[in-house]
Amino acid sequence: MLLSRVADALYWLSRYLERAEHTARLMDVRLDLGLDRQRSLDGWDFTRLFSALRVSPLAEAPSSPGTLIDTLVFDADNGDSVLRSVTAARENARQVREQISSDMWEQINALFLRLKQARSDGTWSSRPHYICRLVIEGVHLFAGVTDATMAHGEGWQYLQVGRYLERAGATAALLDLYFHEGSRLPPNHAEWVGLLRSCSALEAYCRCYTADIRPERVAEFLLLNSEFPRSLRFSAASVETALRAIAQYAGRGTGGRADRLAGRLHASLDYGQVDEILSEDPHDYLESIVRYCAQIHTAAYQTYVTYTIESALPA
Repeated sequence: MLLSRVADALYWLSRYLERAEHTARLMDVRLDLGLDRQRSLDGWDFTRLFSALRVSPLAEAPSSPGTLIDTLVFDADNGDSVLRSVTAARENARQVREQISSDMWEQINALFLRLKQARSDGTWSSRPHYICRLVIEGVHLFAGVTDATMAHGEGWQYLQVGRYLERAGATAALLDLYFHEGSRLPPNHAEWVGLLRSCSALEAYCRCYTADIRPERVAEFLLLNSEFPRSLRFSAASVETALRAIAQYAGRGTGGRADRLAGRLHASLDYGQVDEILSEDPHDYLESIVRYCAQIHTAAYQTYVTYTIESALPA
């Protein structure tokens, strides 16, 4: 069984990187959607972006791509910025250097240094998409290097829990924004395409449903598809699998409450029907998923990180 500090660092390393990549991808898509559109039609009005990230809007909203990047990527005083997330992930990686591969450390350190270099150069304001892609590709490279060079043991499972729990909560919040306002968006509207692109799902969706973008099909794909790695169902299944594996490594047989909550969330998505979800209250349904993610986090923390000495001793 891993030390609780090691489990904690690996878990948060993965969550912070997933959060940074999610923020960068949403910014990249929002900048694209703002091209050739009037400000009154949500051109450089980034209110929707802040709502999608569940970040409190600033007193003075960014008025250009440059100010947006400065706020959400490079502002070290902003706890929700990409740089803060990458810095926190790197610090967690530094604390567990003995548990991760040298290639993993080199990749996360390289991403951190590239971001710092881009900020100091000051050339990013004319290339906002470059900054977003730098983060997205850097996190993807780290995930690939991790899967290729780290033993898929207990430590790797903590990385999976962090990645997919963060992804499930972020995707549910993003879907909630769109379907809370969905009645005002007609099918094939650019915003529905933007939602799919925000989840790297446009091509996968088109292979499944063709290029006919319908809100109910978008919801079904991002909620209930069992094969797409950014769907809620896939993420819930991955969290459940990882928690069960961790319980076995810890000699517990079952992960207790964390296991049960993850299994319940997975089952609700396994047997969910999109027409029932949309006809009842999609906002309440998606909020319940966000709450489940928070409860799984709390239960896993109590079981594997902040547990008492007595509970870890054999009976």
